[in-house]
Amino acid sequence: MELRQLQYFVKVAKKQHVTQAAEELHVAQSAVSRQINQLEQELGVTLFVQKGRNLQITPAGKMFLTRIESVMNDLERAVSEVQQFLDPTKGEVRIGFPHSLGIILLPTLIAKFREKYPEVKFRLKQGTYSHLIRDIVNGELDLSFISPLPDSSTYVEGELLMTEELYGILPKEHKLAGEESVPLKELKDESFVMFSDAYSLRTIVIAACKSAGFIPVIGFEGEETDTIRGLVAAGLGVSLIPEMALMETSQLQPVKLRITDPVVTRTIGLIRRKNEKLPPVSDVFRRFLLDYFKTESGSCYGASRFF
Repeated sequence: MELRQLQYFVKVAKKQHVTQAAEELHVAQSAVSRQINQLEQELGVTLFVQKGRNLQITPAGKMFLTRIESVMNDLERAVSEVQQFLDPTKGEVRIGFPHSLGIILLPTLIAKFREKYPEVKFRLKQGTYSHLIRDIVNGELDLSFISPLPDSSTYVEGELLMTEELYGILPKEHKLAGEESVPLKELKDESFVMFSDAYSLRTIVIAACKSAGFIPVIGFEGEETDTIRGLVAAGLGVSLIPEMALMETSQLQPVKLRITDPVVTRTIGLIRRKNEKLPPVSDVFRRFLLDYFKTESGSCYGASRFF
């Protein structure tokens, strides 16, 4: 069994098409087909079956793929670590992030880091709270921004980077639009534009509403802060979103106001696999982040302090 066969197998499994896999691998289609056939003969199983113009992976193929992806990730990481051992400023950082941090925070941090380490590359992966933790545990990511920072975990560990305030947003014509701040209970009769179940911001907002004495009525749901902001600006309800998500303006701009009783916040942290040494370049980036946030404003602050 050769490494090339495994690489071709994974690519065909992902593309479900030999021609497309060959194009991405920059080899002839016949070479890919030949390697897959040899792998099937060696394993004694059928890995793919023809389905129209595409290939469909078999149950045996799925089982094999799960194991091989893990092996390939470990191999890729081993090669990277050897390269980084020679020069940890020229490797690749594999890092995950939730959508709300990808608008301004993550690009700003990477730009500042690359001022000092211009040859470091980044492989970025956006995901929801549970998916980011899963990808850290499975070894697909070395680091991940996450919100909120988990209180405790068997598989991951991390550090608090910042605490960010969530603001209320309202349509411009709303009766409270002229206020600088309002108690959260003032929004109890409103229809909320809420994040979907997969997003931790939904849990934070619902918990805050309950502490203010009501359960929010959810009129609309969205999966990105830009969508939430646009729906509110269009008059479809009210919402609470992180401060940094309000730093960019658009044609549909809601009114922002501070929420009190309670003040609503979220923690933002950086996680990695528990009790496991990071690749050198990822550890360099981790230390940069810890120093950056400590230098900028200490342990608790708002997003506007950074930009």
